[in-house]
Amino acid sequence: MRRASRVVAEVLQELKPRVKPGVTTADLDKFAERRVRELGAVPAFLGYRGYPATLCVSLNEEIVHGIPSPKRVIREGDIVSLDMGAVMEGFYGDAALTVAAGGVSPEARRLMEVTSGSLDAALAAVKAGARLGDVSHAVEKYAVENGMSVVREFTGHGIGRKLHEEPSIPNFGRAGTGPVLKAGMTLAIEPMLCLGRAEVVVKNDGWTAVSADGSLAAHYEHTVAVTEDGFDILSRVA
Repeated sequence: MRRASRVVAEVLQELKPRVKPGVTTADLDKFAERRVRELGAVPAFLGYRGYPATLCVSLNEEIVHGIPSPKRVIREGDIVSLDMGAVMEGFYGDAALTVAAGGVSPEARRLMEVTSGSLDAALAAVKAGARLGDVSHAVEKYAVENGMSVVREFTGHGIGRKLHEEPSIPNFGRAGTGPVLKAGMTLAIEPMLCLGRAEVVVKNDGWTAVSADGSLAAHYEHTVAVTEDGFDILSRVA
């Protein structure tokens, strides 16, 4: 899992400087697929439940599952969420981040910072003996205290020999509730926050989820292993 997750992390880092005005979302997807395969892994999303690409590329009000297209051109000021998974020798890794295309508004920058911070807050709650609700509550508390809303329709998840395993990891909840975390569990924790309201609409393509009010959204994710005294981020560049 560490090797698969590291492939994801490396490719996402290589994609960041390629997110710029004039590039299409299909350009990013082609690069990602080529690099995943060059690094000895297989794209985890391609063909998963019929999904047609290696990357999910979600722009601005798109929250998650944006399908890459040669017709979708990134523009100055866009925020671009990149979500990707890889599988290596039967084990999965999954991660996401949001990238600014050129200069973005202060509100967009703030959204990205708070969403990333909410992931950090969630990770700080991870350790053997903690409860899953502690992790969920940490995301929600950080987001709300910083003026952002939490998307409820989509959650993090367990990960391992399958891309999506139990448990589901909501980005909201009560501390002290839910399953007890045990050392060796592997989790994909992924806050998705909006500047405005968090209600979601899915586009006619059946995949792309957008904020119902058109407000900006951001998405960050890490695959982590629970340890006795904390966590180990697997989707981190060495």
